[in-house]
Amino acid sequence: MSWESDSLKLLRVLEGFYRPREDEVLRLANVARLNKLYLAYLRMVGDAVRCELAREEARYGWFVENVVEVVDALRGVNYALYKFRKPVEHVSVDLDILVGREDVPRATMMLCKRGFRIAVVEPYTVTLERRGFIVDLYTEPSFAWTVYMDGGRLLRDHVEEVEVNGIQVQALTREAEVVVAAAHAIYKEHLILLIDCLLAWEWLNSRAWRIALDLNVKQALRELLKSVTSLKAD
Repeated sequence: MSWESDSLKLLRVLEGFYRPREDEVLRLANVARLNKLYLAYLRMVGDAVRCELAREEARYGWFVENVVEVVDALRGVNYALYKFRKPVEHVSVDLDILVGREDVPRATMMLCKRGFRIAVVEPYTVTLERRGFIVDLYTEPSFAWTVYMDGGRLLRDHVEEVEVNGIQVQALTREAEVVVAAAHAIYKEHLILLIDCLLAWEWLNSRAWRIALDLNVKQALRELLKSVTSLKAD
C-alpha cells in the first residue's frame, strides 16, 4: 500500500469517515506520528489503542501545563505563541515563541527564574530547557542564520488573544499560522506534513493570502496549496 493511500486513510479517520481495520491500526498510527497527528488519531481510534492513548493524553497534559507556566512567566513581555495553533490538539516537541527583540533578555531572565537553563544562543533564537521541556524564543522566523519572515511585523499585525487551559495568551492568528506553517515547511524543513495540509484545509482564506503577500512568502503558500490540492485530487 502506498504512503499516499495511508495518508488519505489517516485523513479520513480524522474526519470520522473511515474506521481502520485491525491490520491498519498500527501502520496508520506510525503515519500519524510522523505527521504530528498522533494524539488526534489515537482519540479517533479509541479502544483499539487505549493504553497508548492514555500515555499520549498524559504527555499532552504535561505539555499544556508547561505552556501555561511559561506564558505566566512572560507577563509584560511582547510575545506570541508561534507554530502553536492547529485544527487538532497535538503534543509538540518544543514550544516556539516570537518575542520582541528588545524583550529577549527579560524573557530569558524570567524563564531562568522558573528553573529553565539556556541551552543554545543563536542570532535570532534563544533555546531554553527544563526537565525535558524545550522553549525556543525567536525574534525572527529563521533557520541557521537566515531569516525568512519578518518577526516584528508578525508580532505587530497578526496576534490575538486565545484561551489555553482556561487562561488568555497571546498567539498568532489562524491565518498567520497557515502562512508561518507554509514558510517553515518550504524554506526551513523542505518537508510538508499532513498537519500542514490540514491547517491549510481548515484555515486558508483570502486574509492568509494577503499576509503571505505582505510578508513576501506567497510562493511558499502556493507550494503548500499544491500538496493540499494533490491530496484532494487523490
